[in-house]
Amino acid sequence: MKSRKKGSTLHSPFLKSTMKKKDASFEAPLRPLSLQEFTGQPHTAARLQILIQAAKKRNDALGHLLFFGPPGLGKTTLAQILAGEMEKKLITTSGPVIEKPADIAGILTSLQEGDCLFIDEIHRLPKTIEEYLYSAMEDFRIDLMIDSGPNARSVPIELPPFTLIGATTKSGMLSSPLRTRFHHQLRLDYYSVETLTTIAFRTAKLLGKPLDPPSALSIAKRSRGTPRVLNNLMRWLRDYADIHAGGTISQESTKEALDMLAIDEKGLDEMDKKILTVMMEHHNGGPVGINTLALAVGEESSTIAEVYEPFLVREGLIKRTPRGRELTPLAYAYLQPEKNTPASENKHHIREPKA
Repeated sequence: MKSRKKGSTLHSPFLKSTMKKKDASFEAPLRPLSLQEFTGQPHTAARLQILIQAAKKRNDALGHLLFFGPPGLGKTTLAQILAGEMEKKLITTSGPVIEKPADIAGILTSLQEGDCLFIDEIHRLPKTIEEYLYSAMEDFRIDLMIDSGPNARSVPIELPPFTLIGATTKSGMLSSPLRTRFHHQLRLDYYSVETLTTIAFRTAKLLGKPLDPPSALSIAKRSRGTPRVLNNLMRWLRDYADIHAGGTISQESTKEALDMLAIDEKGLDEMDKKILTVMMEHHNGGPVGINTLALAVGEESSTIAEVYEPFLVREGLIKRTPRGRELTPLAYAYLQPEKNTPASENKHHIREPKA
């Protein structure tokens, strides 16, 4: 057996340290990095552009901003863009993570002038944390309690001017004192099919998969008006194309991939169709209560109310009434296109909720 040369292991190329080696990027970053790259929400983007230019002109921090609207529309992306445009650091946290006043105090005292503090799901902040934010947002100052009992005393700590960016899907759950302390409140709405088609082309380019217009339109129609859903579908199409279509996204591979997910042209998935079918076949189109419907389809009532129902209501397929959920004429036309029964021939089509 040959003896190993002394010190040879230290110079072996297989044993060199990889501590400084950068991790490989397995997913292309799909978020836009500037307002120029951001597609959609034109009114919001225009307002933000003015705010950024005005703050830079005054050499001041941005005013506090609150983004609210359905999930997946770009609230976090806009927070990152604002910090980038202002050339400041973005500190990210979320409402459920901040449990004690000491948590938010530690974050606030670490901020530098002009930094952006982004709190996602801000409506889930505990009440005591909200009260800490009042003085921090208005006066850039917090009061820390030192010791306890008879020796307890309040020590004021000055904070550098910073920007608080809140994001929530439930703005109604924010307390009025906190909500009114945001200088600018911006609502994000669902994206049009045309806008989502443009985003689909951009995503395809970033993923290195050219996309033809019919495929882009087909994906946009199935994205529920949400860029996050579109990007998830694009990743699935890429994976499907790599395995079954020679790495090319075509109209044929797009149809096959989306058919595997059971998503139709209106964006309805398997559970959406099951909810509509159960309402029609088991409950004569409604009205039916949410708990009864949940039992019938084998899903939690909260999941139906928060995940599936908003899209079905927005598409005009079901409506809420004082007595429960009901199918609309559009739902009957979708479920039974061959019958094409006029609304006047079905009592459920003309029933209206009582005032």
